[in-house]
Amino acid sequence: MFKCKTVWNKLAPLARASSTLCLQNARKSVLRHGRRLDMVQKAQMSSGPAGGSGENTLYYILVGATCLGAGVYAYRTVSGDKERFNERMIELASRPKQEPKAAEAVAEVVAESKEDAAAPLETIPEPSPEPVISEPVAEEPTPTEPPVEEPLVTEAIVKSTETEAVAEAPVTEPFVEEPVTEPVVEASIPEAIVEAPVTEPVEASVAESVIEVPVTEPVVEAPAVTQNEEPLAPVVESDTEPTPVIIAEHVPEASSVSESAADPDPASAAVPLEPTAAQLDVPEHAPYLLIGGGTASFAAARSIRARDPGARVLIVTEESDLPYMRPPLSKELWFSDDPKVTETLRFKQWNGKERSIYFQPPSFYVSPADLAKVENGGVAVLTGRKVVHMDVRGNKVKLSDGAEISYEKCLIATGGVPRNLQVIDRAGEEVMKRTTLFRKIEDFRSLEKISREVKSITIIGGGFLGSELACAMGRRSTDLGVEVIQMFPEKGNMGKVLPEYLSNWTTEKVRKEGVNVITDALVKNVSYKNDKLEIKLKDGRLVKTDHIVAAVGLEPSVDLAKSGGLEVDSDFGGYRVNAELQARSNIWVAGDAACFYDIRLGRRRVEHHDHAVVSGRLAGENMTGASKPYWHQSMFWSDLGPDVGYEAIGIVDSSLPTVGVFAKATAKDTPKAATEQSGTGIRSESETEEVAGALKAGTTAPPPLIQQKEDYGKGVIFYLRDKVVVGIVLWNVFNRMPIARKIIKDGEEHTDLNEVAKLFNIHED
Repeated sequence: MFKCKTVWNKLAPLARASSTLCLQNARKSVLRHGRRLDMVQKAQMSSGPAGGSGENTLYYILVGATCLGAGVYAYRTVSGDKERFNERMIELASRPKQEPKAAEAVAEVVAESKEDAAAPLETIPEPSPEPVISEPVAEEPTPTEPPVEEPLVTEAIVKSTETEAVAEAPVTEPFVEEPVTEPVVEASIPEAIVEAPVTEPVEASVAESVIEVPVTEPVVEAPAVTQNEEPLAPVVESDTEPTPVIIAEHVPEASSVSESAADPDPASAAVPLEPTAAQLDVPEHAPYLLIGGGTASFAAARSIRARDPGARVLIVTEESDLPYMRPPLSKELWFSDDPKVTETLRFKQWNGKERSIYFQPPSFYVSPADLAKVENGGVAVLTGRKVVHMDVRGNKVKLSDGAEISYEKCLIATGGVPRNLQVIDRAGEEVMKRTTLFRKIEDFRSLEKISREVKSITIIGGGFLGSELACAMGRRSTDLGVEVIQMFPEKGNMGKVLPEYLSNWTTEKVRKEGVNVITDALVKNVSYKNDKLEIKLKDGRLVKTDHIVAAVGLEPSVDLAKSGGLEVDSDFGGYRVNAELQARSNIWVAGDAACFYDIRLGRRRVEHHDHAVVSGRLAGENMTGASKPYWHQSMFWSDLGPDVGYEAIGIVDSSLPTVGVFAKATAKDTPKAATEQSGTGIRSESETEEVAGALKAGTTAPPPLIQQKEDYGKGVIFYLRDKVVVGIVLWNVFNRMPIARKIIKDGEEHTDLNEVAKLFNIHED
């Protein structure tokens, strides 16, 4: 056949040329009324010399031989396919007749099916709806050769033998990870086949027949696994109802499956597909799955349970702690007199009341393993686990330990990770070992311990976190005998937020707390020499210290964007969400990782406690079908000790034009007095949603526009964009945030901000 094809390839161009000449000659002859048509011009029939009619004969012979060869090839191909089809049908028809006693019986059945392969097609019964596999049956290997064919064959051998040679066969990846929806895989292994010890390798056809036993055969159901029992085998999930699958578990003869589960075979315990002890408490399904264990997740869980009292909520967090509030880590915890504060994590608020950093005690939560069993639902927390992959089409996620959890509704509240300076990243291991990126409870415990052991700590960063830590540690510097240094590239503390005059005043306040503040400090290089960290600034100044705390911002965690097909905002970072905080169908985002659209201020991303509370609460409501838009103007606050604090809302950027109205402070105009009045140290938790328009302005005389003086006791700073107020800072003015929220929401242009300042009653005694 190959020779005919070669000849045809050589003669095909010549044949096409001859046919063209014949057609042209015929047309000319008809037009000239010729009596006879010359079919072929002999002079151009071939590449050889012009000759007689023998060349036409050769042409016809070659064309005929080619057609004959093609017909023979087609006939042989069809015949071969028919024979293979007959053999496959005979094999499928013979399977229900197998005697499930031992592997030897199965081998005999396969041998009989091979002998019957020559049976006529009329004797074949009606084929089943199973997919037909046209591969030929593999030859039987010798007992010393391990099967290396198809992945299903290798998997079946691992599951049905206890010998060392077979147990070490590699488990192929397609069988474990690919979701299989065919009814063939859902079939269970007959009891007799599972119980029969196999001491020799089984050929490919035998192993394949063991896996594809129809579901009408007796099924071995895996027993229910309790919390204190070792599971018999993991459950393979599919798009349909889950089917228990026994993996590498040899059941001794004349013993039940439950007895084997109580005393498993040591050889079977070494199979890598066996679930680890860490996976036993991972539920397979959670109606509400919340990724992240911070404030936003807890607020969403509380909101879900409020609207759906029987809801089952699972929180998956990478941290080892239950959900907790982060603000006290840089504020109140540092002022505690309890020497065991790092263990108890309890602190006294400015009003003297004591509370825990955790939102709820452990008794509030249910065990993840019992989440599906509790009668009225509940909230479970899976700690120390990280979601590494999202399957948005299959509505399931994969954890770092390989476990998978399916869900109906999912919330992403992963927050962010603290940034670091590039000069520190490139400085080497010794510098990194002496650098803290402050964010979690573990960071607080570590830094509190370090502050008692070293002589000097340098905080890089002049924002919220850096200034709060500097004031908190500065107050303890005298007692601990440690020098606290703070450096930042701005001209004063909170230089990117506060206007310059107020930033300078804040810097002096921080210095009075015992902090060595270094302004206009741009770090050029960091090195470790002579047991000291040397920080070289761009202007040539050199600072030596024992430890560095980098507080230079937060990077939103968007690791799930690629696998989940989620959009990340290129300007602000974070997952882009719609007005209902929804990123995709059945997926919502809240907290620091959400980039939302503000109807007044445009697209934004906020990294504050109040935003986490409100966005988490709204996302939880929408997960239960509320369909509410996010119109809330979140606030944030910062305390520089018990005497100075401020609350802010909107866009507070020192590059914008500002107008400040100040007044003399009284004893009640401090964070300490504010917490005494509200009863909580987390001021946004006590904030009400009352209508600000109902509050009446004071009747005192209007204050001057801006009081540029050394002591800014209390006041209001307005941030303007196109003569419209887009941000407000309340300096030592508390419990007035609804008024500020309404001013920004109205979006009106004000000609006299003194009149607007009256609404805050800053001049009342």
